[in-house]
Amino acid sequence: MPVRRPGVRRSRFTAAGVLLAALSLLVTLPSAAHAADRPERGEAYMGMGVIEHDGQSGAPGVSPLAEQTEGLDVSSHQGNVDWGALWNSGVKWSYVKATEGTYYRNEYFSQQYTGSYNVGMIRGSYHFATPNTTSGAAQANFFVDNGGGWSRDGKTLPGVLDIEWNPYGDQCYGLSQSAMVNWIRDFTNTYKARTGRDAVIYTATSWWTACTGNYAGFGSTNPLWVARYASSVGTLPAGWGFYTIWQYTSTGPIVGDHNHFNGAYDRVQALANG
Repeated sequence: MPVRRPGVRRSRFTAAGVLLAALSLLVTLPSAAHAADRPERGEAYMGMGVIEHDGQSGAPGVSPLAEQTEGLDVSSHQGNVDWGALWNSGVKWSYVKATEGTYYRNEYFSQQYTGSYNVGMIRGSYHFATPNTTSGAAQANFFVDNGGGWSRDGKTLPGVLDIEWNPYGDQCYGLSQSAMVNWIRDFTNTYKARTGRDAVIYTATSWWTACTGNYAGFGSTNPLWVARYASSVGTLPAGWGFYTIWQYTSTGPIVGDHNHFNGAYDRVQALANG
């Protein structure tokens, strides 16, 4: 009669358990790494998804006006900005991140918003949208209450709705295309009711196509700020025949995100004056 050796069976089970654990680790590591790559709430900024999703090249699109006016956008990532150096380099207007969702305010907002004004720039503020956290109306009100307002002083640009890839999860924030359009409309209607101005919409054509179904209904009311890091602006979202602002690089001098305003300086003044 053979002698039973419990240790052999145990070692076989142990080996199988180690193998299963290793396979499980291989399965879970990519998702864990992806989660680790996600920023903390509040750390989003204008254009952070452009290179990952659109790269840095594009096909020819609409032709800009002959004269473009240089501007930039900043967030807390830039900290205290040397506005004098930017002004001397030819930057004449700026946008500053004010808020995100209904949970974040830029801690450098005062230095950035007031500092740009003090050197002579025409400036405005932007809101990074998170449509899966609260309604468009709630976020528009939070924005206006925390730096996103507008006054007819000749130096204040209308607020911007920054609507782009979700850095915290699903690129369309888990919304259907029709729900996304309704969310944007809720924001823009509320912003206009609060300020009297139509908000500028910042987006990228590929995101707009995927997440709104390339909806054309905002082109007649809301100025377009399009993101495309290339020598050409490329195809615009439906409804807009031209862009007002083009974010063309994230690696510009002094501060990274540089933009062309589509026209001479007097057109920037006209947008500020409503």
